[in-house]
Amino acid sequence: MRELGLVDGKIVDLMEPIVAMEDRGHQFGDGVYEVVKVYRKRCFALVPHLERLFRSLRELRIPAIYTAEELAEFHERLIAESEIEEGYIYLQTTRGVAPRTHGFPDQVVPRLTMSIRPSKPLPSQLVKEGATAIWLPDERWLRCDIKSLNLLGNILGKQKAKEANVFEGIMIRDGMVTEGTSTNFFVCKDGVLWTYPASNLILSGITRSIVKERLAPTLAVPVLEKAFTTAFVESVDEAFVCGTNTEIMPIVKISGKRIGNGAVGSVTRALQEQYQSLIDEECPKK
Repeated sequence: MRELGLVDGKIVDLMEPIVAMEDRGHQFGDGVYEVVKVYRKRCFALVPHLERLFRSLRELRIPAIYTAEELAEFHERLIAESEIEEGYIYLQTTRGVAPRTHGFPDQVVPRLTMSIRPSKPLPSQLVKEGATAIWLPDERWLRCDIKSLNLLGNILGKQKAKEANVFEGIMIRDGMVTEGTSTNFFVCKDGVLWTYPASNLILSGITRSIVKERLAPTLAVPVLEKAFTTAFVESVDEAFVCGTNTEIMPIVKISGKRIGNGAVGSVTRALQEQYQSLIDEECPKK
């Protein structure tokens, strides 16, 4: 088992220098990315991840030079050659290499890089008993719906959460709760799930979509996409964050205040179980 990279279809060692000085991803953050989880040597939810990748490319007007089928093949090659069973694959496409200028350069070819690394299991205590978070101001740009390389706002927020010794930072914009620094945020009140509406102000996560479109309907739990305040959160019964690497993580306290009774709620627990069943279905055990 070893970590590997891939550059425009060629498998490389991760330590091999491959970033050109004038790559626009390096100089401007001019590119997009995706992260796909690998369970039991299989990609989970690869199709929706690739669909979102192509949407991000269109929004930034970066040409797609590989098809979904080719990208899926690259994922499979990395898994096969690395022999990693439990891990994640990071994919990045930049506008390409060209002399530094703010406007789009002419006749530039986008560049694809990928890597695969093993993943660590989520802390079992947090999964079972719930994690903590803090409120943070949402200081990001206004196109959070694009999964771009521009993540400084997220990074600064995540660092504040790290320094506060909590699992996540939940962000607030114009008085309304948006999402976590690397996750989407849900609350549950009276059996109804609430989450911020899909818009330019949040990244519509793949796990968020799975919860909304597949898991909640299975459990007959309504989902309401509606903005809410921190004051509203103080009245809810349950809360959780979700994401590709985070899966479904209960949140039992935010900035020192308990959520509900301070324990993981029944709806969150049922969603965790359904999510694991979906992983087992798409990435079956041998």
